[in-house]
Amino acid sequence: MKLKLEITDIARLMQAEIAAGEKAVSVAIKDAGTGLKSAWRAQITGASLGQRLARTIRSETYPKARPSLNAAALVWSKAPVIISAHDTGPLIRSRGGLWLVIPTEAAGKGRGGKRPTPREWEARTGLTLRFIPRRNGPSLLVAEGRLNTKGRAVASRSKTGRGLTSVPIFLMIRQVRLRKRLDLARDAERAVNGLPGRIVAGWVTHSGKG
Repeated sequence: MKLKLEITDIARLMQAEIAAGEKAVSVAIKDAGTGLKSAWRAQITGASLGQRLARTIRSETYPKARPSLNAAALVWSKAPVIISAHDTGPLIRSRGGLWLVIPTEAAGKGRGGKRPTPREWEARTGLTLRFIPRRNGPSLLVAEGRLNTKGRAVASRSKTGRGLTSVPIFLMIRQVRLRKRLDLARDAERAVNGLPGRIVAGWVTHSGKG
């Protein structure tokens, strides 16, 4: 029996295999990051939080200029505080530790379309708010006035008091727990668990063995 061993350019083969690996890892990482970005955006719109908030989710792959065995993807939000709140469902308290003030529809809009504060509302309408504590349900800040055609509380023009009513303008609560509406960790875990298969499949393809 005659055995013959032929040694080819091992260095060249190894370099080609490394190049295939770099390509496979980089492509897999980029696809995983892009997929996670899409999944998070879909969660946000599915939770009725709007396209604008969904578009704050971004992704980037590093290094940008070349493939690498150490490639990494970053998926983040440009509105991290809002996203985190809907992802964790935190307990929200007022900064001063007293009341959270929530305007009703009758309060209307404040400056720049923002929610008005009680002080701003009184200055704008000329009405005085009265505090009504309640054991069951939120306490109230009410005003003696009338509702206009848009459902906003305004001062009554009647000298006889006709149409005058106590209108709830603000709800007063001690604390509120924001409902958890997102599960970002679930999609992130799926993306990580799918990486090994992506890398192996890509490595075989880029090495010319697939």
